[in-house]
Amino acid sequence: MPHIYVILFIFSALAAIATYFVPAGEFERVPGPDGRETVNPESFTQIESSPVGVVDFLTIIPRGLIEAGEIIFFTFMIGGMFMVLKKTGIIEIVVDRLANRFANKSILIIPVLTTVFAIVATLIGTPELTLVYIPVIMPLMIALGYDSIVAAAIALIGSVVGFTAGVLNPVNVGLSQQIVGVPLFSGMSFRIIIFVLTVAVASLYIMRYAKKVKNNPLNSFVYEDDVEKRKQYQHQDKLEVRTMTARQKYASFAALLFMGILVYGVLNHGWFMVEMAGLFVFMGIIVGLISGLNSTEISEGFTEGFRDVLMGAIIMGLARGVSVALEDGHIMDTIVYSLGSVVGDFPAVFGAVGMYLVQLTINFIIPSGSGQALVTMPIMGPLADLIGVTRQTAVLAFQLGDGFAHILYP
Repeated sequence: MPHIYVILFIFSALAAIATYFVPAGEFERVPGPDGRETVNPESFTQIESSPVGVVDFLTIIPRGLIEAGEIIFFTFMIGGMFMVLKKTGIIEIVVDRLANRFANKSILIIPVLTTVFAIVATLIGTPELTLVYIPVIMPLMIALGYDSIVAAAIALIGSVVGFTAGVLNPVNVGLSQQIVGVPLFSGMSFRIIIFVLTVAVASLYIMRYAKKVKNNPLNSFVYEDDVEKRKQYQHQDKLEVRTMTARQKYASFAALLFMGILVYGVLNHGWFMVEMAGLFVFMGIIVGLISGLNSTEISEGFTEGFRDVLMGAIIMGLARGVSVALEDGHIMDTIVYSLGSVVGDFPAVFGAVGMYLVQLTINFIIPSGSGQALVTMPIMGPLADLIGVTRQTAVLAFQLGDGFAHILYP
């Protein structure tokens, strides 16, 4: 496979080329729920073509980085905060204890963690917290004889299936139901069924791969990449368990308190990346000081953490460049309108499936759950009426298409 930078650059180039062939068009933007801007589904008009030129294309990547600044700096703050936590020694002690506790039944840790991450995502709608979980569970998975793919899968797939099921997810289900005019969080019993089924399938899927790696490490897709991690985390003597000092115990309590504040802020005050990033900064500083680190050690911890997540942060900016190209050429609305029109020609049942496929496709160019809802649901709601399915079905098609796509797209 080409490097991910190359893949995303090619996608951006294809988006820019498309602006020469796809007619430009736009919807009128009107105030939506909670003062957010949404589209008037009956206002689509074609406008003068404005293809992306060479000079404009040269700026796509830096502008993508700027527009993705919120999630990029969120990623940096997560990386810095967790490196500070690692320097306190808390993570290693917790990992050792869990490794000992699950030494003889390690496979059970997979459905447990997958379910926990799915519950968090289905309640507060923040799959970005995947970035929080991976550095915590990576040492544990390696210590138990698995690989880094298992760690990433538990965090990513668990979060995505929880976000997709959206039992009480305000980001995709809550907002889309508001837009199409159905009772807020109605249809919860059906979403709970989706949650249980998808979490069960996800757990079994990850466990199947994990068993192969456990039985023969050479079956790992990242065997060579994990050499250093195995040296660091796979201990021969699993019987020796380190204990926390008094300061480490206080620091652990403080870390849990900060996570509680995070959940409270997201659920009750609508916190998102900026607020969470700010909280992570203070979390790293305060937990570090309580554990006994000095200001220089904390600062260096943040710097090391920034360096560790640099590539992931840049990827997010490069991916945003695809949307920048489509917006510059004014063809994003055209794509959405055209896909919606195609679905309108289908019979009811196929139309519902078509809505799902449309949302799955659009997620590539509008990866934000709330952003996709604000652009597509004003179109999909009335479209559901026309083809003879309920607006609740349109919401379901949106949440599944928007959710599962996060597994597929870079």
